[in-house]
Amino acid sequence: MAKQALRRQRKMGRWWLGLGMCLAMSACVSLRLELHNASVEKPSNVALYFSVETTNQQPVAKLDEKSFDIYEDDQLISPYESKQTILNPQVAVAHYVLLLLDLSASITESGASEKLGSAASAFIERMSNEHKIGIFGFDGAKELVRGVSFTASRGAALSGVRSLSRRKPRDPSTNLNGAVLNAIDELNKQISRAKQPLRFGTLVVFSDGTDRAHRVTEEEMLRAVSGSNLNIFAIGMGPEISEAHLARIGRTGYIKAEDLASIKAAFEQIAQYIESSAGKFYLLSYCSPSRAGEHRLRIVAKKQDLRGSLEYNFSAEGFGPNCDPKRMPRFNSGQIRMSPAGRLQLRSRSKNEKD
Repeated sequence: MAKQALRRQRKMGRWWLGLGMCLAMSACVSLRLELHNASVEKPSNVALYFSVETTNQQPVAKLDEKSFDIYEDDQLISPYESKQTILNPQVAVAHYVLLLLDLSASITESGASEKLGSAASAFIERMSNEHKIGIFGFDGAKELVRGVSFTASRGAALSGVRSLSRRKPRDPSTNLNGAVLNAIDELNKQISRAKQPLRFGTLVVFSDGTDRAHRVTEEEMLRAVSGSNLNIFAIGMGPEISEAHLARIGRTGYIKAEDLASIKAAFEQIAQYIESSAGKFYLLSYCSPSRAGEHRLRIVAKKQDLRGSLEYNFSAEGFGPNCDPKRMPRFNSGQIRMSPAGRLQLRSRSKNEKD
């Protein structure tokens, strides 16, 4: 009996030691699923649009249908019965990105336009074709300068950047507040025309200074930022623009670049975050075996030893056979927000990456 008690104590000691190490090293990581939209239709189609990330906020991409278990009322449903599938999200999701570049005299007259154009081009080249990109600039004038309207053509987007890089300012001042306000309006107009029900709108702002034109107050601009459903990133350069100001504009994420040499890395870092965030979203569709009543759906995601789940309640009244899980779901229209990143760290660049 004494030996058995000693073994139990040793086992409990190892368990507590393992737990302590797990907590101390922040290694207790699991998956976190967040539901963004759902569709339930006859004959028995159920579709969920959700994101998967780790509990330490790392996006989880490239999962397939075998990475998910589906439970209804705590009963595991066979994949052969549910015919579960991961649908191409492009059938239901639209991605729009507006790149807003500072073209005031502090950029154009200092010879920084070429470096800024190269950085913006690197951003475009990092983005996948599922993103439609619009290129706009601003100086001290009231209206934005259009480089190119939203396009899936990388060639057209790059041409828009080159066009802006060659421009001289209409007004040498800096209408930063007004430009952010106008860009939000421009992006929202484009999103409202999307055929897909689920929409990502992302604004990326670059400026080397604060607003000097005073056409729009900072309070007006920040109200527009906080009142929108857009993902907004900010890149600032130089001593004039403070990190606190960047954080207020770039509520999804921001980077403070110290000089021209680090601008390209800043744009690439924002592009990487947008791309990795898009990769963590999944459109899972299946055929429910239920034919009546209210049910609790639970989706369990698996990646190696990590697990996470989400739950959703639905009605199966009137459900029947002949379900096609590959049919496009009918989601309610809505905009999707990324997880806030706060201050993004610049990656150190190798000699081969430097200009």
